[in-house]
Amino acid sequence: MALIYGLVFLLMPAALLYLAHHQRWAQKIGIILLCYLSGLLVGNLGLVPQAMAGVQAGVSDLAVSLALPMLLFTLDIRAWSKMAGKAILSMLLATTSVVCIATVLFYLLPAQSVTASSHLAAMAVGTYTGGTPNLAAIKTALEIPNSLYIMFHTLDTLIGGFYIVFMLTVGIPLFRAFLDKPTPMVEAQDMRAQPFDDENYGAMLRRNKLPELLKIVALSALVLLVSLGLAELAATAFALQSSSAATIILLTLISMSLSFSGRVRALVLSYKTGMYLIYVFCFAVATIASVDDLAKMGPTIIAFVIGTIAGSLLLHALLCKALGVDSDTFMVTSFSAICSPPLVPLLVKAMGNPGMLLSGMTTGIIGYALGNYLGISLAFFLQN
Repeated sequence: MALIYGLVFLLMPAALLYLAHHQRWAQKIGIILLCYLSGLLVGNLGLVPQAMAGVQAGVSDLAVSLALPMLLFTLDIRAWSKMAGKAILSMLLATTSVVCIATVLFYLLPAQSVTASSHLAAMAVGTYTGGTPNLAAIKTALEIPNSLYIMFHTLDTLIGGFYIVFMLTVGIPLFRAFLDKPTPMVEAQDMRAQPFDDENYGAMLRRNKLPELLKIVALSALVLLVSLGLAELAATAFALQSSSAATIILLTLISMSLSFSGRVRALVLSYKTGMYLIYVFCFAVATIASVDDLAKMGPTIIAFVIGTIAGSLLLHALLCKALGVDSDTFMVTSFSAICSPPLVPLLVKAMGNPGMLLSGMTTGIIGYALGNYLGISLAFFLQN
């Protein structure tokens, strides 16, 4: 029975991807939100027996632990270091803005406990520096309750939708008027961005791609096992109560180190395999959440999400103005940080500046790497 439910959790995102490809309404909702809504429906209708709680937790933890290395394998740190200095500067300013605003909100907004407030700050920093993979990793590392995690991600999806509409419409002329003129519009060199820019997972089903998929899974599993082993050693040596945070940090560090290898980066399906596992995580963890808990969503978490997005956007813009970062570089790095790389092509197309695609994609992937460190570190700092 456990095997059957495990397969359901694993294959449900594939069915939802198929639905999104064939139904316009499903495509508009988006695959991540579809996974969450489907998981909430399945879980709250009682379709998953309580005896399967271990399977639900196991699938969600394993999915995000394997997905994180796959996403980071695509990182080209050498190429990123050679990018225009303004893109690197803008990314650092975006990261600084999110950390500052989340820290301020930690002290300003009331919460049930310091731990709960630090969890909100950590999730905000991870999400708005990287994206959903960081949010999932931080949940696992800090052992954040499912109800708080689901509430945060639900609000992030709703408020993030308003941010996207704002940036694609009013934001472009507004920030072009406020900031320096954009860099010259050039032809996009977007071959390296192709793995990030659509929801077409058909290549994963081709028979000739099976060896590559097996290599990706095997390498990610090896990274996970090594990280678990080293984290346990660290927990024993330093008398840590939990090795979860150390595992995620080591996972990130080892994966980034492997990304220096051209053979690892040549695994072109690595990013999409990782994103698919993130969808598995979204569905599995949503089956655990209770709608009754979501109904208890308080004003603190609402203010935290809205305040972090709006506050960091404003602070980032002011810092870019002060340091001479142009409007399009500001917008694409802000968009990749708050919305994650897969949505960057939407903004690039709306701006009419295809030359910014690579900058947005690369800074977004770097954000995946930074988000875990920043979120976990900030939580521990605020708790102490």
